[in-house]
Amino acid sequence: MLQQNPDQFEPAEATVSYGKPRPLSKVLRDLAEEEHGAVTVRRIRNALADRSFATFLVFTAGLNLLPFPPGTTLVLGVPIVIVAFQMVMGYPTIWLPRFFLRRSLSRKAFHKMTTWLIPFLERMENWVQPRYWPFPNAKSAEKVVGIVALIFGTAVVIPIPFGNWLPALASFICGVALSERDGFWLTVGIVTGIVAICIMVGVVLVAHAFANSWLL
Repeated sequence: MLQQNPDQFEPAEATVSYGKPRPLSKVLRDLAEEEHGAVTVRRIRNALADRSFATFLVFTAGLNLLPFPPGTTLVLGVPIVIVAFQMVMGYPTIWLPRFFLRRSLSRKAFHKMTTWLIPFLERMENWVQPRYWPFPNAKSAEKVVGIVALIFGTAVVIPIPFGNWLPALASFICGVALSERDGFWLTVGIVTGIVAICIMVGVVLVAHAFANSWLL
């Protein structure tokens, strides 16, 4: 899982553009081939420095899809919220906190990313295409998707056992849809997130009812 690297004090801001850079799966695959030890978040951030907010949303949500130990989302879910908040507020560049940039993925964790996340990304990149896009410009799309991702990202952080994966997946799908202006997959992402939140609410209600019956 993520480890702290106290020797790195890099600036927490990256400049982005709205061109057509390499697919995220290609960037991560190249990193996997180049790196043979722990990979800092700073290193990954710099590799994504020419990306839009959508790509950072995909990356931060994708980390939460990896099979890390329970409770990890309390840390890994926070960057989803940070990126989504900046999308809503219309930030021109992406800012990530120093504590997150100073952390690193162990070689084992990064291997999990290459074997789990990259193939999934490659399939998604083949499926998405520009269609049914309801937004007139990039900024309005970022704000709306940012609001959706902020809600789902908050759900990821909430410590409900086994309740964090679906909202992370929803944020991931919304980020991919935003990057390609695909209204179909944006709808799929939103519906997935709504279902995830309903499940989380149901788990809480059942746990509350069980606790009350046990106490009585």
